[in-house]
Amino acid sequence: MADLAPVPGPDAGSVSASPEDQRRTQRNRLATLAVGATGVVYGDVGTSPLYTLREAFGLTGGLEVNAANMFGVLSLIFWSVAIVVSGKYVTVILRADNRGQGGVMALTALAMESLGPHARHRGVLLILGLIGAALFYGDSLITPAISVLSAIEGLEVPAPGVTPFVVPIAVTVLIGLFVIQGAGTAKVGALFGPIMLLWFFVLGVLGLIHIVDHPGILAAIDPRHAISFLFRYGPGFYLLAPLSAVVLALTGAEALYEDLGHFGARPIRIAWFALVMPGLLLNYFGQGALLLADPTAVRAPFFLLAPEWALYPLVGLSTFATIIASQAVISGTFSVTSQAMQLGFLPRLVFRHTSATEFGQIYMPNINWILMVCVVGLVLGFQSSSHLAHAYGIAVTGTMLVGTILGYTVARHHWGWSRAKAVPLFSLFLIVDLAFFIACSTKVAAGGWVPLLVAAATFVLIQAWREGRAEMSRYQEEGAISLSSFLSRLTANRAPRVAGTAIFMSASSTSVPSALLHNLKHNKVLHERVVLLTVLTESVPTVPENERIAVETFPHAFYRVVARYGFMESPDVPRILDACAARGLAFNMMETSFFLGRDTLVAASKSRMPLWRERIFFWLWRNASSAAMFFRIPPNRVIELGSQVEI
Repeated sequence: MADLAPVPGPDAGSVSASPEDQRRTQRNRLATLAVGATGVVYGDVGTSPLYTLREAFGLTGGLEVNAANMFGVLSLIFWSVAIVVSGKYVTVILRADNRGQGGVMALTALAMESLGPHARHRGVLLILGLIGAALFYGDSLITPAISVLSAIEGLEVPAPGVTPFVVPIAVTVLIGLFVIQGAGTAKVGALFGPIMLLWFFVLGVLGLIHIVDHPGILAAIDPRHAISFLFRYGPGFYLLAPLSAVVLALTGAEALYEDLGHFGARPIRIAWFALVMPGLLLNYFGQGALLLADPTAVRAPFFLLAPEWALYPLVGLSTFATIIASQAVISGTFSVTSQAMQLGFLPRLVFRHTSATEFGQIYMPNINWILMVCVVGLVLGFQSSSHLAHAYGIAVTGTMLVGTILGYTVARHHWGWSRAKAVPLFSLFLIVDLAFFIACSTKVAAGGWVPLLVAAATFVLIQAWREGRAEMSRYQEEGAISLSSFLSRLTANRAPRVAGTAIFMSASSTSVPSALLHNLKHNKVLHERVVLLTVLTESVPTVPENERIAVETFPHAFYRVVARYGFMESPDVPRILDACAARGLAFNMMETSFFLGRDTLVAASKSRMPLWRERIFFWLWRNASSAAMFFRIPPNRVIELGSQVEI
């Protein structure tokens, strides 16, 4: 998921334009979005030709280069792309927009919503969605490492002596990529589309040149070659290695849905069918023709498609393309982490917005540096893209499996598809996903354990945080006092009032926050105006502005403000207060103080949580960023009141 926003539509002045001018404006906007989608959405899948066929007939697949194997592999690639990318993602899953947004979190929320609030399987769908998000983190480490390394390895074709410097060069490029993240990607993103347009054009031309020389290679489109290949190797172990190499052609397909909210379904579909898919398939078939003519080219079939004079420019273009693919994954990691934070699946982490106009453009320094260390470690540890290919695929295919199950739920319960329509189609998707997942599982010992370990660690952190927060909520609910009860006591024991406005942040929209009780207990006073502010995250991507703020007035100058945000939005308390003015509740920030609770966790003698999970939660709690920073409250207006919470 990248963090580029859709190009704005025509301004209000264009309403009076002629119908032809409006159609022309719409076509131009659609073309602009399609170009943007080409650059952002298809970076990962678009760089797969760098290594897919090389691995199928090299270290990963171990196939002999002959006509039968070549036609079989190319047929598998063609039909896998047709079924998984064109059929599943482009045609079906892109329809599952959650109020215009996509991604594993949006799909999970849509599937759960379609079942209803009391359905039995909501918990199962939530766990599946969290697994999908955890697998995304595993994939996000491999993509930059294998992509950039495979591009730099292209230097070995024209200059074999450069081999000892390939890894250092790749590490330097990757470190530079992570260092510039803090500047934001808006300006860099403007270059993504044109560069990737050139990339896919070059892919197609290079492949077409060799297809013209050997047009018989196009016969591999016949699905009988794929079926023959599968039967020839049978369902045993020898088939799994080639299948795990073929899946490399599909890596990045899940990004089609992740970026739905940034471009819309139609531009993504246009970019795929008009440019990306033809460019990819022409290149794969061109590599196949080259390998049949010269089997020794298996060492670098992509780069050997080009004439000698074009090798260095092609290496440069490949490097730019892999940087773009890596950028999209890095930005997607920031976005997924932000969504998980909003939904309460991860603790608050430090982040900042890199755009004054688009909330989706964020930078998370802690996540950025962790990613950099891990990605550089993978390059130094595996040393080559062929070795990294063993670690690639299992996280992607696991995410695809999750998407198929969630997609079926949406089709049945949200779109209203009958079983007769949904079961055959999604069964086909499930069979293909399972075949690739099982094939990739054979590479666990050779490197596939890396993304699985990352995914497992992420899932453990998510579960520990969820369970710990649930325990804290139980503790706080046990001692909670309702606002009506508090106000009735306030009437009997009226506390002194001091000038100004006090805003107490409250997780509950019904009870009195503990910070208010502690302030009254220790300071013995109340401000002349007291506001209880609750920020809720809904299970939708965005909340309309006219539904965001609710203000309720109570006796004794008490007010309750409830602000609702979607999980793809970032709370902003100063903006909330500005919006309250239209509802009769205006604020002067120089006369307003914010009171926040600062809880210290204490282990209970009989905790409901396992000890190891409790320790993880305590560690996460200590390292979470402050509520003031997360809600963007002016730090010089904040007062924190501490208390102990026993869980």
